[in-house]
Amino acid sequence: MSTGTELDRRPLGLEQVPAWTELLAAISAADGDTELLSEDNVREEFDEPGCDFERGSVALYDGAAMVGYTMLVARDSATDSHDMWQFGGVHPAYRRLGLGTELLTWAERAARPLHSEQFPGLPLTLSGRCLVGNDSAMALFAVGGYTQARWFHEMRCELSAARVSQPLVPGVEVANLSAKLFGEALAVRNEAFRDHWGSTELSPESWDRHVRSSAFRPDYSFLGYLDGAPTAVVVSSEYEAYQEATGKRELYVHVVGTLKASRGRGIASGLLALALARARADGFDSASLEVDADSPTGALGLYERLGFGVSATRVTQRKPLP
Repeated sequence: MSTGTELDRRPLGLEQVPAWTELLAAISAADGDTELLSEDNVREEFDEPGCDFERGSVALYDGAAMVGYTMLVARDSATDSHDMWQFGGVHPAYRRLGLGTELLTWAERAARPLHSEQFPGLPLTLSGRCLVGNDSAMALFAVGGYTQARWFHEMRCELSAARVSQPLVPGVEVANLSAKLFGEALAVRNEAFRDHWGSTELSPESWDRHVRSSAFRPDYSFLGYLDGAPTAVVVSSEYEAYQEATGKRELYVHVVGTLKASRGRGIASGLLALALARARADGFDSASLEVDADSPTGALGLYERLGFGVSATRVTQRKPLP
């Protein structure tokens, strides 16, 4: 194993998808993380409109093996400040060599010019995430000057025990989320998440990247209409790498949102119950989603009533950059 000074450093590129996928799998296994990606999923990362891979990413190599990486993702929009994301990790066999600190430092240096080009004049904050039980990552962020800002629960339910008999609210019509409805669904998503912590308005390019990805599952994604107007949205995906690793199928629900004026009536929970019922009928074993632990919408209780329980918690770490 090479020391940190002997490693090769280069931007992430499409030709590195196999090595990057192997690294992500090793990191997830070591950290007890259930987020598993296939090579197809990783390849689609290069469609991310907020990432300049040539200037906003770096991979560390020991020979042919990728042993660490970081990438920056700019937000689609910003108001009072720009909260840029930093994602990264180090192979478990190469930890405690200072590589995590090197990658965070590199990210801070690379973020400034990218931010200045997109949001000149606005303050910049760099954000990262880690599992609460990952002590080494928590310590790395703390030493790097990051502050724990917000907690998000990963919730999971076994579909055999999920409460999926909830009827739809009278007057609500449901349509599967087909391509012709992507624009209406984006408008509902952006308005529904306007009062959510850390959320910004998604661009059509970012939304299309998500709903046209190989993991997107339109059969379990819906747009709900109330009195003929789009009011609520549920967007679901399936990551085949999870099934390959566990032998089980899991539906991941990316988005559950209702326009603020229509909350509290059970519209979104009805759509989610419908997605779970269809997934169970089609042979899925479980479902998972993520929720803000302090969500102002009461989403945590909604998911618990459907049979979800907290399986892990991630914390968003933030650092203002001068």
